[in-house]
Amino acid sequence: MTNLPATTNLKDMLIKGAPKEVDSDMFAKWMDKEDKLARFREKFHFPTLGTLPCDTKGDPDSKVIYLCGNSLGLKPKQADVYMKEQLDNWGNWAAFMHFHGRIPAALADQPAKKITASIVGANSVDEVTIMNGLTVNLHLLMSSFYKPEGRRRKILIEDHAFPSDRYAVQSLLAMKGVGEDNLIVIRPRTGEDLIHTEDIENLLDDIGDEVAMILMSGVQYYTGQKFQMERITNAGRRAGCVVGWDLAHAVGNVRLNLSDWGVDFAVWCSYKYLNSGAGGIGGCFVHQRHHNNMPTHYEGWWSNKQETRFEMREKIDPAIGAESFRLCNPPPWLAALNLASMEIFEEAGMELLLEKQVLLTGYMEYLLTNRLVPHHLKVITPQDPQNRGAQLSLVFTTGLQKIHSFIETRGVVCDVRDNVMRVAPAPLYNSFADVRRFVDILEEALRVNKEEKY
Repeated sequence: MTNLPATTNLKDMLIKGAPKEVDSDMFAKWMDKEDKLARFREKFHFPTLGTLPCDTKGDPDSKVIYLCGNSLGLKPKQADVYMKEQLDNWGNWAAFMHFHGRIPAALADQPAKKITASIVGANSVDEVTIMNGLTVNLHLLMSSFYKPEGRRRKILIEDHAFPSDRYAVQSLLAMKGVGEDNLIVIRPRTGEDLIHTEDIENLLDDIGDEVAMILMSGVQYYTGQKFQMERITNAGRRAGCVVGWDLAHAVGNVRLNLSDWGVDFAVWCSYKYLNSGAGGIGGCFVHQRHHNNMPTHYEGWWSNKQETRFEMREKIDPAIGAESFRLCNPPPWLAALNLASMEIFEEAGMELLLEKQVLLTGYMEYLLTNRLVPHHLKVITPQDPQNRGAQLSLVFTTGLQKIHSFIETRGVVCDVRDNVMRVAPAPLYNSFADVRRFVDILEEALRVNKEEKY
């Protein structure tokens, strides 16, 4: 039991009676037996070796080892029920589906609002809304909150930001007639992979009066680094900046307290850790301090209060809070998929999810560190669980594509971005046995790759 990371809480498990051989089938089985969230695994539909559209080896009925929830979460089985309901309502009720059923089409975003507010740490349901896709919401919020004036014209983003963020910010500057030299990119220090919070704070101390808006990701998609959102938000607000967050890889994955942190706005998608299906409906947050004096923004019929929407007024009666940014009826089909997952989050509770996330990711880190890291790969994700979520990003010294292809044929589903393999054990449906089996297969892949090389 060497090099056991103290911050993973695995030591606490040993005190409670787990087998001392952490790298053993017995330990993984014990952890799964003690797992308070184990029953939720059966609420999701797993692909099998036989259903994957790629070559696989093994029993075609065996479930895959799915470690790709950071890209697309698994389908909740309840999604089939809710989607069928919506289709049946359309067929049987036609226009009556707008205001009848479990998820009335004209009110489709409402059933999941309270759960969503809890997940992102909103103090009021008026601070959140469920609408559109992530980048659409990003444009709607940024175009409203970004007000270049005088010296304060710059936008701060992180190095290697997700393409949506980079493209959206670049196009925003162009739309506002502001030169791209007003885009500031905060980078890791030379020779390092991660960004230091104090470097962001120091930059804002130096040129904060030139920065109009900070737009960063809560969890960095490439490295898996969770940014210290509260510290960065506080630093931005002290400097007089608007602070917005892209929570695509953070929502449903790490602890969020957007209201208490004073975040101005945030946006997210729901198809990763929120398991709402590919292209699933997104969401956004607008802090309540803005609700009585919203910045000018695009409006549509759904920006109107739902209580007076069908009065068809000549002038808008604005909805309160984040809902005033809605433009049109949320798709009831996507809202149904979202609700199927949100109800699972409500039943499980974020506290248990976060507790298991730390243990599961820490267990994977322990196995990788003790068996593979010294010779074959580097984990570039922060070691401190407070500075990461479920994802670990692995850099290999050689043969990444071959290694990925090998583990894929054995039923491991993860993804590769550039020269990094991203693996994310999701606490709702992944087990400790999944993690151990993944490391076994990865070790085999590294051995085969080495033999083929020589």
